[in-house]
Amino acid sequence: MTIDITPAIAVRALTKRFAEITAVDALDLDLASGRIYGLLGPNGSGKTTLIRLMTGLARPTSGEVRVLGTRMPNREILGRIGYMTQADGIYVELSVWENVRFFADLAGVPDEAAAADVLRVVELYERRKTPALQLSGGMRRRLSLACALVHKPSVIFLDEPTVGIDPALRVQFWTYFRQLAADGATLVVSSHVMDEADRCDELLLMLHGRLLTRGRPAEVRAQTHVEDIEQAFLKLDQP
Repeated sequence: MTIDITPAIAVRALTKRFAEITAVDALDLDLASGRIYGLLGPNGSGKTTLIRLMTGLARPTSGEVRVLGTRMPNREILGRIGYMTQADGIYVELSVWENVRFFADLAGVPDEAAAADVLRVVELYERRKTPALQLSGGMRRRLSLACALVHKPSVIFLDEPTVGIDPALRVQFWTYFRQLAADGATLVVSSHVMDEADRCDELLLMLHGRLLTRGRPAEVRAQTHVEDIEQAFLKLDQP
């Protein structure tokens, strides 16, 4: 039996510049399938730009990204990618159900059961007829997550997915993320909330467009000789 060891995401010498600002700086990275990667760093560290490059929504200044073996950007591979942006990527004029069904149709998923299932996960099924405009901020985040996952993508990018989510639902989200990884999906979850680090299989600590370090949470703590991931980050940032 042949075992496919091709990384789900491969980044080679990836660089993105905006005039004088280098948002992503000559990054090399391989991410395997079936794992949750925590992309951690303060605002402005390059996390969102890196995700946009990985999804093909931005073109690099130099270098390349391959997702599932395909060089990005590539329109055909988008049906296997899920992306939840920082801003709520929904249509407020549409109902909850119409939003999820719209994104399902874009991905070629005609089965209405998929939409119903994902709305139950984010606890919005009972509100499926409600116009998105009438939802609270936290509910809109939940709807954005449902729209990103309704087509059951193989590679999932979640940019600050738990902002505005109550603690109980946040736990439920992470339980769902863990199940997705167990089913073989690759998740890249960006956050500046360091206490979510222990929910990830591996951490990617990013600052000024570069990786400070990567490793399991316990490995990062051992490397820096501190117990708190936030303190570890600060220590790694020291010259």
